Amino acid sequence: MKTLILAAGYGTRLRALGENTPKPLLPINGKPLINYTLDKIKDLNGLNEVLVVTNNKFYSHFCDWKDQVSFPCPITIVNDGTETPEDRLGSIGDIDFVLQKEKVDDDLLVVGGDNLFDYNVNEYIMFSQDKPQSVSMGVYDIGNLEEAKLFGVVALDDKGKVISFEEKPSQPKSSLIAMCFYYLPQKTLSLVTSYLQEVKKSDTAGDYIRWLHQKSEVYGFPFIGTWYDIGSIEAYHEAQKKFK
Repeated sequence: MKTLILAAGYGTRLRALGENTPKPLLPINGKPLINYTLDKIKDLNGLNEVLVVTNNKFYSHFCDWKDQVSFPCPITIVNDGTETPEDRLGSIGDIDFVLQKEKVDDDLLVVGGDNLFDYNVNEYIMFSQDKPQSVSMGVYDIGNLEEAKLFGVVALDDKGKVISFEEKPSQPKSSLIAMCFYYLPQKTLSLVTSYLQEVKKSDTAGDYIRWLHQKSEVYGFPFIGTWYDIGSIEAYHEAQKKFK
């Protein structure tokens, strides 16, 4: 199994904070955000490589960061070659880019570089590996219908199968939202390219999940505890104050 951390954004919503520092390298209580993800995955059984995809603007930042990190398996920094927010590949575009460039032929755990959480990932991995034909994703009850409008809103059946998915709905049916946390079994990797060829839209992973669940089974695993999506300056400051 490999882990891919998506870190190719330009931090535009973080204004001055993200202008010269990539979001995953912003400090949370003195430690880079991405290091919290590494802490959560370092003991995963079978993990053989961590891939971090970034852009050309921040590539050297991640190379410098990698030189300071001690981790039990190799970390590979992948440059997607983009220079500005206008030419970025988007999350699905970056996943496909890494799959092709690194010739990934293994199960892939995909984690958004702006995730901050305290949940034990092992349970999620066991849940996902029990379904080797299907993509699984982390879901979280954000507890606020107004905030849910900013995310993909999910409904699950009693076995965890996704039965509906709405990307940023104006009237959410619940506050259960999709995290940028996906387990892509090796057998499903080719579907990423199929999606891009059919839909030709590479921006959000939510659009891919919505497309995928209409064609095959997709499962959701509820994360509990504390979770932040560091997508705004407000969320960043709140995490600085509250995340332990």
